[in-house]
Amino acid sequence: MANDASTVFDLVILGGGSGGYAAALRASQLGLDVALIEKNKLGGTCLHNGCIPTKALLHAGEIADQAREAGQFGVKASFEGIDIAGVHKYKDDVIAGLYKGLQGLVASRKVTYIEGEGRLSSPTSVDVNGRRVQGRHVLLATGSVPKSLPGLHIDGNRILSSDHALVLDRVPESAIILGGGVIGVEFASAWKSFGSEVTVIEGLKHLVPVEDENSSKLLERAFRKRGIKFNLGTFFDKAEYTENGVRVTLADGKTFEAEVLLVAIGRGPVSQGLGYEEQGVAMDRGYVLVDEYMQTNVETISAVGDLVPTLQLAHVGFAEGILVAERLAGLKTVPIDYDGVPRVTYCHPEVASVGITEAKAKELYGADKVIAAKFNLAGNGKSKILKTAGEIKLVQVKDGAVVGIHMVGDRMGEQVGEAQLIYNWEALPAEVAQLIHAHPTQNEALGEAHLALAGKPLHNHD
Repeated sequence: MANDASTVFDLVILGGGSGGYAAALRASQLGLDVALIEKNKLGGTCLHNGCIPTKALLHAGEIADQAREAGQFGVKASFEGIDIAGVHKYKDDVIAGLYKGLQGLVASRKVTYIEGEGRLSSPTSVDVNGRRVQGRHVLLATGSVPKSLPGLHIDGNRILSSDHALVLDRVPESAIILGGGVIGVEFASAWKSFGSEVTVIEGLKHLVPVEDENSSKLLERAFRKRGIKFNLGTFFDKAEYTENGVRVTLADGKTFEAEVLLVAIGRGPVSQGLGYEEQGVAMDRGYVLVDEYMQTNVETISAVGDLVPTLQLAHVGFAEGILVAERLAGLKTVPIDYDGVPRVTYCHPEVASVGITEAKAKELYGADKVIAAKFNLAGNGKSKILKTAGEIKLVQVKDGAVVGIHMVGDRMGEQVGEAQLIYNWEALPAEVAQLIHAHPTQNEALGEAHLALAGKPLHNHD
């Protein structure tokens, strides 16, 4: 293994996804000499196989729905169908533009970018392309891949992962989606908008089961109205080919048939065969274990992103990468409050939240110390104009701060910015209530919810 001993980087990063490239950009900005190693494309899952392409598909679906429903707004329009090649071109053009910009950004920061498959070879080095890249510190950021289940063969044709679904050359006439979490309900929403008949299978008792139960029930109601079917509370047993598609059998013997099966049960870490365990890095079920500063048990190694058992969100990867870069540069750093991270599911309607659920608040503070208030979007003018339904629910510790904000409705993802400030700055309802929100906006629904919680409701409907 060739080793250029004259070059020792301050930081060697294995993986160029959200966490890896954010660390590279920030570390370089702080004067560190950085090498960034990536085997595929800079930007990782988020840019190429996750956040960006799925949201492009969802927006295309939104346009399709708007064309179908234009008559509701007095607009004469006709919907002639989905040009899937055109949809993919639109999606790919968005990705290409962002990819080009990111490449230019990394080059402008004078990060040494190495394309190739790297492997941790010591606590301070990564081997790639027959070369040993040395660093004073190594950051592991190798990301994740779609998970499957034992005995379930993902073939890319009838049984799909989310990677396959993003490039599928047709709109399936019917689809079963295994998993009612973020990935599952987003694809269910997009495919329904494209014209598919969709059934979601979720083993737990609600869709988006990590969200507040009220949000889950609102989404379920909206999906029923849209004609998206779902089966809750029974786990998957097996899948088999039929003459024209796939048959899924659940643990209770119930069966479902469709043209395709999308396996959307989450993503697992990419860590096998990369030398982590050989170098003594502590692991658990494939995840790299870290402390609150993203430091592993090996002093010279940190890890971020989907590789570690924190929230699998691109913006979490950004924050974790920045935290590592600033820690290595000697800046004072503060651990991430993962409850304070905004979470958005971009289905129609959107589900957005920050903070903790009502159930979690009662567990932490006691049922008698928790107050919840709801504001129905029926009382919000802009939501009426958009013809969207939903609610904003606030969870407060009695006589204290708002500890949870849970929103369902179109464009609620755009409201989560203020919501995260309310949670992270430990705002009291009365403090938010005295702020003036622009009218007519959906944003004022947040203000109205806090007015209600502060005891002076304005447009609340009993």
